Amino acid sequence: MDRVVCSDSATLSENRAAVQRLSPITQRQLNEFVARPQYDPSALGAGIVHLGVGAFHRAHQAVYTDSALAIHGGDWRIAGVSLRSLTASEQLNPQCGLYAVASKDDQSCDYRVIGAIERVIAAIRNSHEAIELMAAPQTRIVSLTITEKGYCRNTSTGNLATEHPDIVADLNDPQSPRTAAGCIVEALKRRCARGLGGFTVLSCDNLSNNGAAARQVIIEYSELLNKDLSRWIKHNVTFPSTMVDRICPATTAADREQATIVLGLEDHGLVVAEPFSQWVIEDKFCSGRPQWDDVGAELVADVAPYETAKLRLLNGSHSALAFIGLLEGHEFIHQVMEDGNMASFIRHLMQEEVRTTLQVPEGFDVGQYIDSIVERFANSTLPYRTAQVAMDGSQKLPQRLLGTAMDRLGDKKGIDAISLAIAAWIRYVTVEDERGRRNVIDDPLKDQLAKMPSSTTHSAADVVDAVLSLTDVFEQRAAGSAEFRHSLTASLDAIVCHGAGEAVRRLKIRSR
Repeated sequence: MDRVVCSDSATLSENRAAVQRLSPITQRQLNEFVARPQYDPSALGAGIVHLGVGAFHRAHQAVYTDSALAIHGGDWRIAGVSLRSLTASEQLNPQCGLYAVASKDDQSCDYRVIGAIERVIAAIRNSHEAIELMAAPQTRIVSLTITEKGYCRNTSTGNLATEHPDIVADLNDPQSPRTAAGCIVEALKRRCARGLGGFTVLSCDNLSNNGAAARQVIIEYSELLNKDLSRWIKHNVTFPSTMVDRICPATTAADREQATIVLGLEDHGLVVAEPFSQWVIEDKFCSGRPQWDDVGAELVADVAPYETAKLRLLNGSHSALAFIGLLEGHEFIHQVMEDGNMASFIRHLMQEEVRTTLQVPEGFDVGQYIDSIVERFANSTLPYRTAQVAMDGSQKLPQRLLGTAMDRLGDKKGIDAISLAIAAWIRYVTVEDERGRRNVIDDPLKDQLAKMPSSTTHSAADVVDAVLSLTDVFEQRAAGSAEFRHSLTASLDAIVCHGAGEAVRRLKIRSR
């Protein structure tokens, strides 16, 4: 396939109104160098229901599924469910599920139209339709990209957050659920009553041991409703873990304009991503699966080493860059990496602190993986907003940074870089401007964080003491560690006194 050079100076023709929208009929008008489905999507049924049809799912799991369908066919298309928004249904349904993925590197963009998604149900309007679809005999996998907060769990314990308002509402009215757990359990209840088997619940979120995380909240929720149903789920449903990796920033108006020029059609469902993509899946399916292993996915017995490496190296470093970058006023991740001190810091974080906590699979080249991460973060053609990476920080810290810190301290090793990254998050959520106003943050714990002492007017020690009391974030092992508290206080004090950038520069950084 020819490669298309992205041009910032390209503009739409004056006859913009005449450009048609992507659809099964108009796709015949696609420019010849644009890849398109190598099968007839309308001839294949849907065997997967996916909750959370955002950009990442469309750029990752749906692409693997599209490739598998092109080779093997089968009724494995995806029926999407949007739990919170109408956006995905409005983008994709008028296009019969078709959309393009633009894969960008430093020189060019490849465009590919994906046909794996059949339709999108907006559960916010009709949760019953979504539940019936999951309860239907043809559904064999229910997959998830609902972000950490979508699991409605206590992130420090992994247990279901029974006090969560949406969980409370679902328990009071389980036939009209709001949450993923509520929808899945109601669908399984109907399957059980109809004499059908279970399905595989496939988490594709950036959570450590995400299959077990999904199982925990679903089993706990079902036990609160009906212990017999809970036992049935334990025996009839599988929860494989996965590791997913592809950087996929928010699609911009400029991306859509460029795509219209390249495609020759308007695509309201366009997603933009880096060329790199990785998917490691625990091969534990109770009712079959697409042949993803023939199109680049790795099916393994144990995902844990892969996911720990990815969460701690890539995701932990990504969060560190975002927290520090926001304090330094950077809008995009690649801008943070343009500072040589920050690039050295993030490499030091991975090589000298994170790497020592990993037990990687045989053949996994950690040094090469770190090099690829540094290169990916520096990719200026794929601007990733620091605020987007930093959102839901309270949910991400335990998986991405705290576990590494605790393992290092357990081995009597230092955590200077890790604690600086965590302190940057604390500073960002507690700093006040000259008028006493705090940053507007996107976080499930924003109300609790707003009550934390201000790092502008209080000592670093007082702020750290208060923040460590957030049991949803800091488990007892962290909150009760004098070494962790001391390191975090010193890091926060350095940021308050000197600024985040200068605090980074003052670290004794080694990077191989």
